[in-house]
Amino acid sequence: MSKKLPIKKSDYIYFQSISTRWNDNDIYGHINNVQYYSYFDTVVNFYLIEKAGLNIHSSSIVGYVVNSSCNYLSAISYPNMIYVGLRVNKLGNSSVTYGLAIFKKGSNKASAYGELTHVFVEKSKNKPTQIPTKIQNALKKLL
Repeated sequence: MSKKLPIKKSDYIYFQSISTRWNDNDIYGHINNVQYYSYFDTVVNFYLIEKAGLNIHSSSIVGYVVNSSCNYLSAISYPNMIYVGLRVNKLGNSSVTYGLAIFKKGSNKASAYGELTHVFVEKSKNKPTQIPTKIQNALKKLL
C-alpha cells in the first residue's frame, strides 16, 4: 500500500511567501536543488523568531539542523513567487521535525516537499536541552 504524499496546501498550517531570486536559477533554467533547503530553513527560522519569540542574538538556546530531506515533484524557476507551507510532524522534548512544502503562486499542489529536524541546544554547554515552553507552545499550533 502506498503512503499518502503531503502535496496539497491543505496538508500544511502556516505559510510564508518568498520571491525567487535571479541567482537561485541554475544553468538548466530552474531553481537549483540547494535553494529549496534555504527556503525551508528561512521559513522555519522566521516562524521561530516571529511566532515563538526566539531571539537569535541573545537566546541561550539554538536549534541545530540534524536532518533534512527534500523530494522534488516539479520545477520552479525565476521569476516566481512561492509559498512555503509549514507544519510539525513530530514534537519531542528537545527536538522537532517540521514538514515543509513549496507551492508555486496559484497552485495547490506542491512542487517539492520535505522535512527538517531541529535539536535545541544550550549554547554554553553545546548539549541538547528541553524546548522552552513559549517555543513549544508555538510549535504545538503546527501539529
